[in-house]
Amino acid sequence: MRPKVFIHTNHKQRLGALVSAHSMRRNSAHADTFDVELIELKDHMNIFGKYEGRDYLRDGVSRTWLNEDLQSFTPLRFMPPELMGYEGRAVVVDPDVFAVGDVHELLSKDMEGKAVWCVYRAGHPASSVMLMDCAKLKHWKVAEDFDALFRREREYKTWMNLGYEDESTLGKLEPVWNDFDRLAADTRMIHNTRRKTQPWKSGLPVDFVPAENNPYSPLSWIMFARRKLFGPYGLLGTYKDHPDKNQENFFFGLLKECVDNGTVTRPMLEEAMAQNHVRHDALEVIRRVPDLPKAA
Repeated sequence: MRPKVFIHTNHKQRLGALVSAHSMRRNSAHADTFDVELIELKDHMNIFGKYEGRDYLRDGVSRTWLNEDLQSFTPLRFMPPELMGYEGRAVVVDPDVFAVGDVHELLSKDMEGKAVWCVYRAGHPASSVMLMDCAKLKHWKVAEDFDALFRREREYKTWMNLGYEDESTLGKLEPVWNDFDRLAADTRMIHNTRRKTQPWKSGLPVDFVPAENNPYSPLSWIMFARRKLFGPYGLLGTYKDHPDKNQENFFFGLLKECVDNGTVTRPMLEEAMAQNHVRHDALEVIRRVPDLPKAA
């Protein structure tokens, strides 16, 4: 079976996912050896739709599942083994992860018998980029595991941090394969993980729920009270400009190429702007952004 790169997303981050898919093909010298596929929340509402408005446990706090949330796609990162028939290799990335280097290097890595390879952050596996041996992950069944959240048999953050996996089956990737808001000469995949400064969201109203995971932090209590009094996104303000102009230029350089090659059409981009999924000056930014260097 051909290896595959999966980008999991929902409607709010779909344009980013299309740009991510373009980056995977563009920056690989072996793009003809693997496939790229989006996993979209809308195609799996038979799993997620019935949980709308139900509570689950995250960071020790009860949260409400909202399919409209910016990050409602996250459980889909565990779906590639099922989609691959539990065969072959796959890479899965968030829709705000973009290839700077060649993803083929990751797909062809010696996995040393491990089931999953990923970068570790703050001592925990970061499942936002994973290389998977699908045959070793037959216990990943998204519908069952997602339902377990609402039976309080599973905790969201523990799931996302691969806390239910045997640690001996996990390998540690070099940080450059999931470079958190860092774009440098050695970056292989950049992850615009700070949601408040994602380059394509500047100026839009915030539509994600901040963490409330520190019971000793006054800010966590303030965020909890804000959510209870004003709703999930009340008083959160707007997305800010990314502090690194090079990262903004990289994303919009990729988006410009997507528009040029038809991966993203102008009507698609205009609709995304109208829905507040992409900043309203995106067309202007594309016009002025410098062309990216040709892929190696």
